[in-house]
Formats: sequence, structure tokens, C-alpha cells
Amino acid sequence: MYEQYLEILWGFVKAFAVGGFICMIAQVVINFTDLTAGKILVLFMLVGVALQGLGVYQYLVDFAGAGATVPISGFGYLLANGAIKGAQRGFFGAVTGALSAASAGVSAAVVFSFIMATFFKSKTKKN
Repeated sequence: MYEQYLEILWGFVKAFAVGGFICMIAQVVINFTDLTAGKILVLFMLVGVALQGLGVYQYLVDFAGAGATVPISGFGYLLANGAIKGAQRGFFGAVTGALSAASAGVSAAVVFSFIMATFFKSKTKKN
């Protein structure tokens, strides 16, 4: 019985360690470069695409689960994975495979953003 709880706890530890490491790399990039937040997000997404294209990111997902899929590099992994699977049906399948793989997450972000925007009023940040 305790083995099951230890296995769950070990899964949390792996996810936290890998996700934390990805965030630590992002913080180092923020601290030591002049890149804007948007450029850093695109960079991390493209790194996820490249690592999945090379077949490396899947091992990280298998090891850490949500620790590897929740950061923005996981979105790049998702796009690349959909494109790779769709490419078996040809070029059009590669394009639509990436879009269909990410459609649920993007749709949820748009819907929840709209719902929050209807209830809350945005304000400019005052320095």
C-alpha cells in the first residue's frame, strides 16, 4: 500500500524537478540577457519543437510527465508531435496535425480569457 503512495510522491518529485529546472533556465536567460519576454517564450517553444524533432523531448515527457509538458517548451513539443504524426498523411497532414494537436489547449485559453475579461476590468500598471 505504501509503495503506491511512494510511487505517486516520486512522480511529483520528478515533475517538480524537471519543471523547476526548465524555469531555472528561463530565469537565467532573463537575468543575463536583454531578451524580451516574448522572445524568450518563442525561444523556449522552438527549443521544445527542436528537441521533439530530434526525438529527445519524448524521453523527458515519459520521465517527468507534467513537469515537461506544462512549461511553454511543452507546447512546442505538442506542436512538433502533432506535425510528426500528421506527416504520415503527407504535407497537409503535417500542417493540420500540429494545429489539431494544440487546438484544445488554445481553444481553452481563448474561452477562459474571454470569460475572465467579461468579469474583470483591466487596468494599466502604475510605476
